[in-house]
Amino acid sequence: MRSLSVPRGAALVIGLILLVILTILAFTGVNGSITELAIANNEQFRSNAVAASSTGIEQAIPQLVAVPSVRGVAPTVVGPITLTDSTTDRYTTQSRYIGEENNLPQSSVDKFIGLHYVIDSAGNSARNARDSQTQGIMVVAASGNGGSQSFTRVGAGLP
Repeated sequence: MRSLSVPRGAALVIGLILLVILTILAFTGVNGSITELAIANNEQFRSNAVAASSTGIEQAIPQLVAVPSVRGVAPTVVGPITLTDSTTDRYTTQSRYIGEENNLPQSSVDKFIGLHYVIDSAGNSARNARDSQTQGIMVVAASGNGGSQSFTRVGAGLP
């Protein structure tokens, strides 16, 4: 009976092949980790852009007093404004009047009207992350004598 013999140097070749396979697996793992880190950073920047856009909406609401309540007037643009706790996150808002509503439910006839506004806010962050939000606002105001309507802020609002 003949015994099978392993050629000389076979262990070296097999060892080199296994080393190449392990190296490829290591590079694949490192590349996967780098990609996942970039994805996480991009998600954080997108989240910052959403927060900036939301901040723009919140900051524009009290400023509706300065928006002309006449249809067809160019929007009131504010910004870009950089957030106080960031150097890259900023927002720009556009507020415009879109019309009024007479005879509001649950109110005395011709005593109050609803002034309708739209606020468009665009938030930007690092790596060109962007978000835009649109918010409709109705302000209940005392009814005027025709023509353009206006309102003033009464009280300090909610704490």
